Amino acid sequence: MKAIFRSVLAAAILSTAACAQAAESAVVIDPPKVDETAKTVHSETAVFAGGCFWGVQGVFEHVKGVSQAVSGYAGGLARTAHYEEVGSGETGHAESVKVTYDPTQITYGQLLQIYFSVAHDPTQLNRQGPDSGTQYRSTIFVADAEQRQVAQAYIAQLDAAHAFGKPLATTVENLNGFFPAEAYHQDYLVQNPGSFYIMVNDQPKIANLAKLFANRYREDPVLVSR
Repeated sequence: MKAIFRSVLAAAILSTAACAQAAESAVVIDPPKVDETAKTVHSETAVFAGGCFWGVQGVFEHVKGVSQAVSGYAGGLARTAHYEEVGSGETGHAESVKVTYDPTQITYGQLLQIYFSVAHDPTQLNRQGPDSGTQYRSTIFVADAEQRQVAQAYIAQLDAAHAFGKPLATTVENLNGFFPAEAYHQDYLVQNPGSFYIMVNDQPKIANLAKLFANRYREDPVLVSR
């Protein structure tokens, strides 16, 4: 029995290590060749979906020029924008993050570069890490024609360059509403640093952000609960 237990324990440790290694991977990519036009306003929004919103929110809370990152749901109806229903994978929603940013400090295209590089793996279809289902899909929800143009051009650019070794699974969808998630999901990465899920899947993303985007990284995150 002890031998079986040791075997199972060793397998679990190896599995955890493999997950951690996979989560730690990030891809160095070129910035977008097409970006939004120069802006004089100081507040715009972008909505990204890339797996569990805890990690995506955590990444953008550490980005200079971002004033707020809110976890929520996009792609479905208001009446189904609840965690338990979205988890069924049948609502059309994706776990998403609404990023409010200053376009004079960081552009939409530069946010996309971080999104593709460190916030998630854009080659995975309807899954990220241990999570699977359409609610975990890689999707950019665009609010206008310019966002759509920048997003589609960047996906084409990265695919043409074979930046990830295989085609991106990221879709571009019209933003027809964003619905903030329940309060206990907000700032989850910061509020639960000892969570095994957070340590394995999300903390490495913050480390990669600091390493690959040092000039855009800020140590103190901007929180929803500030």
